[in-house]
Amino acid sequence: MRRWRGALAAVPLTALLLQSAPALSETLAKTPPPLTNTRYDEDYRYLLDPAAGSGAFWERFKAIPLTPGGTVSLSTGLEARLRGEAVRNSGWGQDQPRNDAYGLWRLLPYADLRAGSALRVFGQLIMAGSAGKLGPEGAPDVDRTDLLQGFADLSVPLGDAQGTLRAGRQMLAYGSERLISLRYGANVPRAFDAVTGIVQSGPWRVDGFLGRPVRAAPDLFDDRRDGGRSAWGLYATHGAGSGWGTGLDAYYIGYGNRAASFEGGQGREERHTLGTRLFGKADGWDWNWEAMLQTGRIDGETIAAWSVASDTGHRWESVPLRPRLGLKANIASGDRDPGDGRLGTFNPLFPRAKYFGELTPVGPLNLMNLHPSVDLALSDEFSLSASAIAYWRMSLEDGVYDLSGNRLRPGAESRSRHIGTQGELVLSYAAGRTVEGLLSYSLFRPGSFLQDTGPAKTIHFVGMEAVFKF
Repeated sequence: MRRWRGALAAVPLTALLLQSAPALSETLAKTPPPLTNTRYDEDYRYLLDPAAGSGAFWERFKAIPLTPGGTVSLSTGLEARLRGEAVRNSGWGQDQPRNDAYGLWRLLPYADLRAGSALRVFGQLIMAGSAGKLGPEGAPDVDRTDLLQGFADLSVPLGDAQGTLRAGRQMLAYGSERLISLRYGANVPRAFDAVTGIVQSGPWRVDGFLGRPVRAAPDLFDDRRDGGRSAWGLYATHGAGSGWGTGLDAYYIGYGNRAASFEGGQGREERHTLGTRLFGKADGWDWNWEAMLQTGRIDGETIAAWSVASDTGHRWESVPLRPRLGLKANIASGDRDPGDGRLGTFNPLFPRAKYFGELTPVGPLNLMNLHPSVDLALSDEFSLSASAIAYWRMSLEDGVYDLSGNRLRPGAESRSRHIGTQGELVLSYAAGRTVEGLLSYSLFRPGSFLQDTGPAKTIHFVGMEAVFKF
């Protein structure tokens, strides 16, 4: 009797795993999904119906049936990016080499194998390198050939919800990517060796994750998980959808680092972040506001840090060039007293690359900034953005850090708050789904704090890139 009960219990799962292509097509969208940076959320199985195609060249590489009826299918794709950069007075003149001009390239091919509606195996390689770079090669610029993503997942219905369990190497990104990001703007994106659970019910999605970041290395298949750092958490989001409205995120993220270093403390760090985010758009306005509170311990000291970040703008759709005026304002706490047994420096954990723009010499630690901008739609393909950013230290007792959390200048050597001022112009191009381009110029003029604490030359930065993706 037990054997029959087990067999009967397996029938629904077997039917789900072997659901045929015609049954799947009833629940899948009939239009191409948006191209994403992670690629694994794109579902092209609607193309198993021969009548669903538009004749685009890339469709032949998607939803290739491997069994009669397409119960098992394979999708493939590629991103190719060429990028050139030139910098003058790197690190305000303290880095070596100070001036450099070089090229970067990367290829990101992937394959997505799906069996029915429940089983999926996803793999993506990275081949990335540089040409003409004077400085030492390494992450995040060079990773000659390695596994960027490789995971399997199982999706099952949970009443009215859908549950997915995913295990393996995967790129993770949540919210505005202020704390957990892809680092996509860098030549080598960030991945995690992780286990992720996802529950989707209507507009709500809840993710739970546990993993370690992957430490990229330049040689063949030598990337390894970072044994000194780990991350875990729960992230819930209620999406605003594709129309107008307000979305809400609420999350907890835990973080461990065996060898953390801040001006106010160093050693083994365990940090806990509670945060919430409001985002959306209505009547030409758009907004993205986030608040984060951090607690924990570092080498016996307590952690009490926080950050508030906002991005608010308005676009005039009926005005020529459809201008959008925006203002970003951010505050990230610093340490007030290195000797009081409490660390107040905010930690952005795994932040996105190009955090404040194409040029980002400082990170969101012990920082205040104002960032006005204007965006213009020059045509259907071209857009132009101009921005200015002013940076100040939050605490005069704490220093200035880069995006990775490395201290660039100590705080005790100056009583000035002003770090510097940045200006940036970016011309962007997008043609359909597959081709993008960018040309940017940035400069960073040091303020009185940098002038007091070391070399203080103006940084000039030019970037250009072309991306082909399908």
